Amino acid sequence: MIFGVTSDLTLLELTDFNHPLLKKLSQEANGTFNHCVVVGNLAESCANAVGANPLLSRVGAYYHDIGKLTRPEYFVENQFGGENPHDSLAPTLSSKIIVGHVKDGMKLAKEYRLPPAVADFIPTHHGTARMDYFYTKALDKKNGEAGSVREDDFKYPGPKPSTKETGLLMICEAVEAAVRSLKNPTLTKIEAMADKIIEKRLKEGQLDDCPLTMADLTKMKGDVRGRHGMMPVFRGIYHLRIEYPDQEEEAAEITAE
Repeated sequence: MIFGVTSDLTLLELTDFNHPLLKKLSQEANGTFNHCVVVGNLAESCANAVGANPLLSRVGAYYHDIGKLTRPEYFVENQFGGENPHDSLAPTLSSKIIVGHVKDGMKLAKEYRLPPAVADFIPTHHGTARMDYFYTKALDKKNGEAGSVREDDFKYPGPKPSTKETGLLMICEAVEAAVRSLKNPTLTKIEAMADKIIEKRLKEGQLDDCPLTMADLTKMKGDVRGRHGMMPVFRGIYHLRIEYPDQEEEAAEITAE
């Protein structure tokens, strides 16, 4: 505590789902909680692939989105197909609300005394990336006039990731969220999405301050038949199941209805 070192014992205590913050997240923002758990699995597997700290990566993933507790209903994973409040808001206001989860997360981290090594995952998991959805929506309202929309209004404040652990979390978080948006996801589609996200983050310069190498990024994606990286984890989530005759009949009835 004196030297600000976060021990493995401290990290292990933070993996307990009975921790007040995680308990609150599971009750008030269940979709976000589920997202954090899956990202935790991805981050740990990626950390093992590139020689980073797997325990720190998992814990950082668990707490990176705690700021969404302030306004959980404004995040798609907590809407469960219901009304989207952003539909009635201006894009600039929507972006402020979304960016707000980073600032709110830092406040909660301080309030609950999260170690600095864990709190660092909160502002860096989006870096200085742009919220393309709301930026495009704002351009559409302005008839595509780029000069009439301030790009900085749709960017996260950062900073960019500066460690292997925070860098790999940025990738895992973005890939997991993108995969959830896929219709009829397959391992081929997921692998293509992972490549697209990694390339996008590289072009944006989000990993410039991070010690991850190109070889590390390849290892992070991993092979579907391997042990470490994202693809083995997705293989476990989206593995094929046998359809029994009664299930096929039920599916046909649901489709008909």
